Amino acid sequence: MKENKRLYALDYLRGLAALGIMIYHYLSWEYGTFEADTFLGRIGIYGVAVFYVLSGLTLYHVYFHKMKLNFGSFSDFYIKRIFRIFPLLWLVMLITIYLAEHKPDGYRIFLNFTGLFGVLGWEKYIGVGVWSIGNELVFYLFFAVFIVLSKKQKGLFYILSAAILLLHFYFAFYMLQEEATLSRQWATYVNPLNQVFLFLAGYLIGWWWEGREVSLYLSFTLLVLAVTAFIFYPVEGDQIMLVTNANRLVFTGICLLLCFAIYKTNFTLPQFLHRKLRMLGEASYSVYLLHPIVLHYVKLGYAALGAQYMAFSLPAQLYTSALLTLLISYQVYIRFEKLFMRAGKSAADIYRPAV
Repeated sequence: MKENKRLYALDYLRGLAALGIMIYHYLSWEYGTFEADTFLGRIGIYGVAVFYVLSGLTLYHVYFHKMKLNFGSFSDFYIKRIFRIFPLLWLVMLITIYLAEHKPDGYRIFLNFTGLFGVLGWEKYIGVGVWSIGNELVFYLFFAVFIVLSKKQKGLFYILSAAILLLHFYFAFYMLQEEATLSRQWATYVNPLNQVFLFLAGYLIGWWWEGREVSLYLSFTLLVLAVTAFIFYPVEGDQIMLVTNANRLVFTGICLLLCFAIYKTNFTLPQFLHRKLRMLGEASYSVYLLHPIVLHYVKLGYAALGAQYMAFSLPAQLYTSALLTLLISYQVYIRFEKLFMRAGKSAADIYRPAV
């Protein structure tokens, strides 16, 4: 694998995960929650887990070789991450506050707009799905430690990795209980320490397997096994059953196997599919954050039309919302996200000589 070569297969998976989460939210909000034995019930939980694994793997792929162990290199990383994450996050938070019937207090607003909610109040997020962005911000702090230790202190890195794995076990077997629903334990589930192993595992996949050849046959076989296990592994009941005890370890392993297989296959689809899935992957951050807002305004629009002309079916509203989300999200990526990505690169370039 050549350094900085675009991993389009990971883009495909990222985009499909965002699409799956959007569909899960739309249908669960309108038709009720999905249980652990349903495909969408599993996507609702482990679609985000796939994001975390891909985040660790992608950041390793992009930054490991070019990052030096000095302040300037790390400041370059964090400046670019700030410009990549916060502008759209702030926009979504502002819209969410505007639409909220009960406005958040000043402390909660402060935590969210500074990004400190990931550390100081991970359950105090503003906006659907924003909890996972708070987790991601915490993972960026771990990322600097991973870089330093994996380059200079491999023994300590393995010790830290083992400790993070034990945390994963601790939440699965002790902190989260099967007797209570996931919704009642949500504040515990969204604790970044419950999720950080997924990010670390993505990093480790890159660290261990970069440059190592895996046959296409084996990669494809592992991919089929991962998808089959994800769909058919027997679990029933509330979604809490997906994230507790041995089931948590099984589904974590499935996510890792899926991401590993996609990573080592690194296929590029025929052009007519490649372009669409690449665009979906590029716009995945916007799709993830904007889809609840789009649905809100589509429902308002349909309500106004229905009151004057005719009653529109709920499936039509959801289909319209999904289509508009995809169209709007790609335009937001092109005209808004990329603008701030370029600004972040410029800011890092300006700051670098002074370091």
